[in-house]
Amino acid sequence: MARRGLVIAAPASGAGKTTVTLALLRALRTAGHDVASAKSGPDYIDPAFHAAACGAPSLNLDAWAMSADSLRARAAALPGELLIVEGAMGALDGAGQGGRGSAADLAQALGLPLVLVLDAAKQGASVTLPVSGLRAERPDLPIAGVILNRLGSPRHLGIARAALERRGVPLLGHMFREAALGLPERHLGLVQAGEHPALDSFLDTAAARLAAATDLTAIAATAGTLTPPSGSATRLPPPGQHVAIARDTAFAFCYRHVLDDWRAAGAKLSFFSPLQDQAPDPQASAIYLPGGYPELHAPRLAAAANFRTALHTAAAKGVTIHGECGGYMTLGTHLTDAEGTPHEMLGLLPVATSFAKRRLHLGYRQLTPRGGPWSGPLAAHEFHYATITDQAEDANLFDATDAEGTALPPMGHRRGSVTGTFAHIIGPR
Repeated sequence: MARRGLVIAAPASGAGKTTVTLALLRALRTAGHDVASAKSGPDYIDPAFHAAACGAPSLNLDAWAMSADSLRARAAALPGELLIVEGAMGALDGAGQGGRGSAADLAQALGLPLVLVLDAAKQGASVTLPVSGLRAERPDLPIAGVILNRLGSPRHLGIARAALERRGVPLLGHMFREAALGLPERHLGLVQAGEHPALDSFLDTAAARLAAATDLTAIAATAGTLTPPSGSATRLPPPGQHVAIARDTAFAFCYRHVLDDWRAAGAKLSFFSPLQDQAPDPQASAIYLPGGYPELHAPRLAAAANFRTALHTAAAKGVTIHGECGGYMTLGTHLTDAEGTPHEMLGLLPVATSFAKRRLHLGYRQLTPRGGPWSGPLAAHEFHYATITDQAEDANLFDATDAEGTALPPMGHRRGSVTGTFAHIIGPR
């Protein structure tokens, strides 16, 4: 059970939080610490890298979508004595104008201090400014210290170190600028951990660089004690008592806490690969197609005859089938790839989607079901570049608002027992 922890944050996206977090997790594990990890917010990709770095599954902790008690209960249930949480975006960035659900909000809910990752590439003594600003904005939030990233030379380090010392800011570690410490990206973030050709080597290299310039025992000593929960986590009920889940590189965006919730409710979970033209277990009472990258594998999905037949058979029997984002596009009639080539999908929902003209859709969503496997308000998140090119207007699944309650057009579709939406459900609202 996790008892102590730190939140790794930064003044802005792109400072190197993920690289530093992965290096720290692997270095602490190598040094014999019992570590667990989590990611602030709705990001699907980073937790898989965390799991590779520390050898244990990572969890999303979302301070916008989850109550303080849910956050505390989920954090406390993680294995490992020391919890390392990676923030998202800048430390104060969250939903709406108020930034609700930020890494700072999560740290406060958990009772944990921040470690700030500062990108020193284009500054020297000015590295103190983000620390001063955060102290002014959130004086109630302790800052354990900073890790300097992308330093250019020992002289550069000396200038920054001296400035931090003058401000009484602990320097916990540093990393020099190095091309080998970059991770490949695509349109939804990092290339998935399972697709990284030499991930273990990368993690070992990053950990070695950080450990050589860091007192790991001192970092562990700065961890705060997790605030214990006074209640239990709010859980999303399973869509059936046996849920068959698509799992491969085209369908990889599945929240671990959701699967844990379904197991805790007594549901059986089984897995199948549409890319391998596998069918879901015929005994399943529900089928779940999570998000991922179907647009990168559209020809294979279009040719997966066994998968197609099995889904149509299940739909005809009234089996609950739900797709999110990539799964939603797969349940539609056609998916047009980035080159403008249309590919026939399952045709179980009246929607066609396209990547030929990309448009970013991003933000938290509050959903009220019009039907389907869930009832009551739901917290969700939308992040994709696909556009809808054709759809039925009379079969929507959710009424929707944004994070601040502003009404949005209805979301998703339903036909019989088949439902789908671009939004990823995080849990009950």
